[in-house]
Amino acid sequence: MNSFKTQGVCAKEILFDIKDDKIENVQFVNGCPGNTLGLAQVLIGMPVDEAINRLAGIDCKGRGTSCPDQLAQALKNHQNVAKK
Repeated sequence: MNSFKTQGVCAKEILFDIKDDKIENVQFVNGCPGNTLGLAQVLIGMPVDEAINRLAGIDCKGRGTSCPDQLAQALKNHQNVAKK
């Protein structure tokens, strides 16, 4: 399972699994339970690039980021590491 420490949001960490370039599992540590659980369920089976395109740039309460945006950042980081 991959781990990403968030910044600027209620969730403190995002745990996720990728298999065959698709999201297999997502868990937010803390955050708004209903929203993060719902988001995680919607993303299962979604290609990583599609999730990044849909989630990147979403803002929460003027913070300049959000839990979905942080997940997009985590997925981008995962892709960059996988390319190396």
